[in-house]
Amino acid sequence: MFLAVMLFLFVNSTKSDTMQQTSGTNSDSTTLTATERKTVSVQLRLNVNSDKYFVTGYPEKVKVHLSGPAALVTATANTQNFRVFANLTGLKAGKHTVKLRQDGLNRDISYQIDPGSIKVNIQPRQTVSFPVSVQYDKSRIADNYQAGTATSDVTNVKATGAESEIDRITKVVAQLNLPADTKKTTNSQAVIEALDSQGRTVNVILTPATTQVNLPVTIKGHSKKVPIKFKAKNANSKQTYTFKSNTSSIRVFGTESALKAVSSFEADVDVSDVKDKKTKQISLDAQANHVTGTDPSNVKVTITTKSK
Repeated sequence: MFLAVMLFLFVNSTKSDTMQQTSGTNSDSTTLTATERKTVSVQLRLNVNSDKYFVTGYPEKVKVHLSGPAALVTATANTQNFRVFANLTGLKAGKHTVKLRQDGLNRDISYQIDPGSIKVNIQPRQTVSFPVSVQYDKSRIADNYQAGTATSDVTNVKATGAESEIDRITKVVAQLNLPADTKKTTNSQAVIEALDSQGRTVNVILTPATTQVNLPVTIKGHSKKVPIKFKAKNANSKQTYTFKSNTSSIRVFGTESALKAVSSFEADVDVSDVKDKKTKQISLDAQANHVTGTDPSNVKVTITTKSK
């Protein structure tokens, strides 16, 4: 009787262990083969001769729906070690519908690109140089104050884009944003834009895209024009310096008595770095000349040096 009871307990214990092992094995297997679904947003790349053509109309990014083993999908979504592209090689100028493809996804991962195809406009690439003018809202100038001539560090830009877009450009402007009720000279960075005849932005690439703009703002009142005289600063005693500028005279602002004492405007030019010939843009120091402001506030000057 005792042996029969012991045999019964041994058989039941063996069955229990076997069931637990089987259960554990199934759990591990389920973990390894679990399916994961994720959606990622990736940069769309174009295979195209960018030296010859300019492409418009395509989205910057597309969505990719991934499905497959959990570990692979998670790793792929985190690293995004694949690319989605539109192959435009061999296509001529004009409008086309192109199917999107991928390169780099693991074979065990199923995918769907959204959208699956895109419409593009391929045009001959063109680069043209345009002059830059400064544009600002004159209503931002305070009452009893006036703005002088705005100057920009960048006078010309290169516009690159589709030939049809380049043809739309009527002017290129540096948009200077002024605070309301502006009462003093403003020197700040401005965004450069290409505009059509109706003032709409044209879809082209501008190089450079920004510039430093100076807008002199002075109180309304007395002013007069005086010749500008350039003076060498930090000069080498063994050298002589000559100055040449397209600006021969400027307008100065101030009280009536202060203007009576001003017959010319003296502009200091640092020549310490001039070895032969150099062109500089210098700021005009109104305070040093006992006036409240100048128009323009800076000028370009070419310095030439010669040994004595």
